Amino acid sequence: MENKHINLLMFSGEYDKALAALIIANAAREMEISVTMFFAFWGLMLLRDPEKMTLEDKSSYEKLFSTLTPRGAEQLPLSKMNMVGIGKAMLLEMMEADKTPRLKDFLDGARKKGVNFHACKLSIEIMGFKPEELIPEVKIVDVKEYLKDALNSNMQLFI
Repeated sequence: MENKHINLLMFSGEYDKALAALIIANAAREMEISVTMFFAFWGLMLLRDPEKMTLEDKSSYEKLFSTLTPRGAEQLPLSKMNMVGIGKAMLLEMMEADKTPRLKDFLDGARKKGVNFHACKLSIEIMGFKPEELIPEVKIVDVKEYLKDALNSNMQLFI
């Protein structure tokens, strides 16, 4: 699949939707298709590195927001049937029984396979995140850079 490119806009901060996006990204890279994932607003939760969280130099709202939102891939809730985390626990047990990798495994695979991770500059600013709180592969871009990539892709998905 030479010279093919997929652009995924990740707006959701939910475990199952992030799982689907990363399964697609990993499979595309295995087919030698280049992939850019652009993360905006709730989608940024997937890129947070739980080991690098900080409350330094943040406003009261930013501190509260940082504290109350998921800290990385494994803390994301389900989109449906989350039931205060019970639904997610059931899903994870079923995945484990089937020997299915977890979301973090798919994220790590995408990182190793060279998926391009782009984060929306405006979303980061609004939500009060710092670039150093994200996984190191993230490039912060504005929406125009996202649009250029999307317009030059062979497939665009909004998740």
